[in-house]
Amino acid sequence: MNEIGSSIRPPRRLPPLLSLRAFEAAAAHLSFQRAALELSVTPSAISHQVRGLEDTLGQPLFRRLTRQLALTPAGQRLFDDLRMGFDLLEAGVDRLRRPAASQAVTLTTNTAFAARWVLPRMDAFRKASPGVELRLHASDTVVDLARGDADIAVRSGSGNWPGLVSRELMREHYAPLCSPMLGLKRAEDLPKHRLIHCDWQPQALAPAVWPRWFREAGVVPPRGRAMKASDLSFSDETHAMLAALAGHGVALLSLTLSAEELRSGALVQPFGPALDTGSYFLAVASGRENEPAIRAVWEWIASQAASG
Repeated sequence: MNEIGSSIRPPRRLPPLLSLRAFEAAAAHLSFQRAALELSVTPSAISHQVRGLEDTLGQPLFRRLTRQLALTPAGQRLFDDLRMGFDLLEAGVDRLRRPAASQAVTLTTNTAFAARWVLPRMDAFRKASPGVELRLHASDTVVDLARGDADIAVRSGSGNWPGLVSRELMREHYAPLCSPMLGLKRAEDLPKHRLIHCDWQPQALAPAVWPRWFREAGVVPPRGRAMKASDLSFSDETHAMLAALAGHGVALLSLTLSAEELRSGALVQPFGPALDTGSYFLAVASGRENEPAIRAVWEWIASQAASG
């Protein structure tokens, strides 16, 4: 018997899909009632599925407050991953449903902006422009648009790139954010807490790093406090955000990319200042800016940025 042909792949170790869908909907709405409306089931069915998922994982995913739900740190991490996974799954299925004549446009941007800003809006674009297939290239390495490595980009920087047409989307600011569990209120108390650091690309014009923040805040850290052994450091901003959500310390995070967590109260900005790190820009190779499919993506991103 052929060994390759007869091999059986072990089953995936996943909880039931129904419980994952119920949790993702409840986390998106922070409500069993609204999740039930989305999935056309009863609130008790949503509650039962979520409880079963919590039992399977061995930890709570929600804090059940009076007439309100709040995600635990574990719930927030699972929600972020599920939302991204379901978006990709839906995009893959949708590609099969589209006519072959649909036009594909590859949007490239950094990993944090892709995960926190673009992916949650992908469904809105598909509904607005069903004839355009939007492909997302997430990388912290800048690709060559003129060579055709991607069709359109969202970048931070000066916006002055030879051979590209660019348009400013929005200003970006970074501020100290943390879980409300830390109880941090005053900038003077910040040196008592663990700092969460995040790497910036060498070409960044005005990186939001802790030494800069201490200078602009007028807070003098103890000797050697800019970075010490107990601090945390990440190469990816999304991971820094997850650490802050879990209560592991205070991170300098994007106010744009953390907007949802600030609205929900999962993160708080206890004080300023917020550091201006420049702007996000749309960019496309010169001469391609009026191609219909690229123009559709360009205008959609611009409208989303304008609406906040």
